[in-house]
Amino acid sequence: MFKILLPIAALLSGIALLLLGTGLLNTLLALRGSGEGFSDQTLGLLGSAYFAGFILGTWLCPKLIRRMGHVRAFAFLAAAEAVSVLVHALLVDPVTWLILRVVTGVALVGIYTVIESWLNTQAPPERRGQVFAIYMAVNLGSLAVAQQLLRLDSPMAFSLFALAAILITAALMPVVATRLAQPVIGNTRGLSLRRLWQAAPVACSAALLSGLAMGGFWGLGAVYAGRMGMDTPQIATFVSLVIIAGAASQWPLGMMSDRIDRRLALAIISAIAVGGGLLMALLGHFGQWLLLAAFVFGAGSFAVYPAAVAHLIDHLHHEDILSGNASLLMLHGLGAAVGPALAGWLMGMTLPLALPLFFAAMFGLCTLYALHQARGGADRIVDEPAHYIPMVRTSTEVLGMMLEDAETTSTPDKGGTEARDSIPTDPRSTANDSGH
Repeated sequence: MFKILLPIAALLSGIALLLLGTGLLNTLLALRGSGEGFSDQTLGLLGSAYFAGFILGTWLCPKLIRRMGHVRAFAFLAAAEAVSVLVHALLVDPVTWLILRVVTGVALVGIYTVIESWLNTQAPPERRGQVFAIYMAVNLGSLAVAQQLLRLDSPMAFSLFALAAILITAALMPVVATRLAQPVIGNTRGLSLRRLWQAAPVACSAALLSGLAMGGFWGLGAVYAGRMGMDTPQIATFVSLVIIAGAASQWPLGMMSDRIDRRLALAIISAIAVGGGLLMALLGHFGQWLLLAAFVFGAGSFAVYPAAVAHLIDHLHHEDILSGNASLLMLHGLGAAVGPALAGWLMGMTLPLALPLFFAAMFGLCTLYALHQARGGADRIVDEPAHYIPMVRTSTEVLGMMLEDAETTSTPDKGGTEARDSIPTDPRSTANDSGH
């Protein structure tokens, strides 16, 4: 494993530093904006602007990378993000921040594309699944640790913005210094939403609804914790716990997802997130108990999207998997772009408790629809059942590693017999029973 990690250590350390800075910035802006008197609606729009930039970046950045090359594109995008961080502190204005959040979203998805396409080509095919797992651990670990940097100073001070910019700038050094061969970015065209829905309506609804809820969490979760009386260190712990719980729950919930009807598994996972949202609403004013609610919410919410991906793959032929997953990623992103604005509007029109109730409502709809579909009859798998893979939403380039991980993993199938629980490798295969 050391021989595999050594060549890509520069890429992993670069993304770790970058996500430390970005993770700090995302929560810092919510707290600073709240301290500056920004309304909940404005704070929600800031979250939506970030994810809108993320979607825009999936179209712009591959063209930029092809034109500039991976190293120069990474440097360009990281510099743009670092500049944006500092301008946030210099110009505390809602309209300026909205523009900067779009720029940050574009830059981050471009950086993800650079790193993930590079990892795809550098990792040996037989080890790509392990590299994928390490990469996901670096993602979640960096985001969780980044929250604890909030303890170093007040969100109203300049120092935390400077620290975020320093970390993002430092991410340039290992990546720019690397001598790894630069890969080629391919075109991954998405499957039409109509075909996507026809293939797996539960996966589509889960991706969209989880995007709405998780966009709301990333944009306003720290604001809610502050409204409930938490100080900055407690808010840092609150956000970290959600992330840590999400990472810890993926393995057991993934095992369950691989062994029962995936629609029923999605209903159970979403129901856990519903429970967490309701607990956050009920225990919001009870200090430490809110941390318990955050753990429950994170345990369920982070597992919904990867379960939706696995369910979609269950219903696609091999040649449609990449395009189908790209479209599902976009659907999740659209939800994440709308979610913060909608949740912020609800908070502003009613009470801060509207945010966790919004989480519960989105995941509740997912639970009910998945149960409704599961009652319609046995799930009919195209080719072979997929394998649940712990993941977070990044760029379309991560799908290559994800597919390799699935193709090299074998687990008992849902009927209890031993099978290659993977994405089918023969595009000529026909459906056992097509449909859903």
